[in-house]
Amino acid sequence: MNRIIVSGKRKAAVARAVLTEGTGIVLINEKDYKTLHMFDKLKIEEPLRIAENTLGKLNFDVKINARGGGEKGQIDASRLALAKAIVKFANSDELEKNFTDYDRSLLVADVRRKEAYKPGDSKARKKRQSSKR
Repeated sequence: MNRIIVSGKRKAAVARAVLTEGTGIVLINEKDYKTLHMFDKLKIEEPLRIAENTLGKLNFDVKINARGGGEKGQIDASRLALAKAIVKFANSDELEKNFTDYDRSLLVADVRRKEAYKPGDSKARKKRQSSKR
């Protein structure tokens, strides 16, 4: 039984996908992805649908554990981990090209992170108001 473990990051969220051979079950934090909100479900379905069109049949199961960040950040991290795991499992250049053509962020992480606070200020950009008189 071959297991593929891949991770994806988005903002403060980190998702780990474990892909095994199976029948096409996708679990995110022990819940079926079909129970998510509509747009979140569609976001997770994107790599699955592209893979199904390219490969034919989904003969794998995926368990994704997402931690940290917020709900949407976890969904994006899960989507990235799922797409990377499918590409690694299928070992198909055509699938990788289809993912990249559809949306580059399926395979490449968004590297933007929270900006650091500056010394003497309450936030990263906002400065303390200064009185002129």
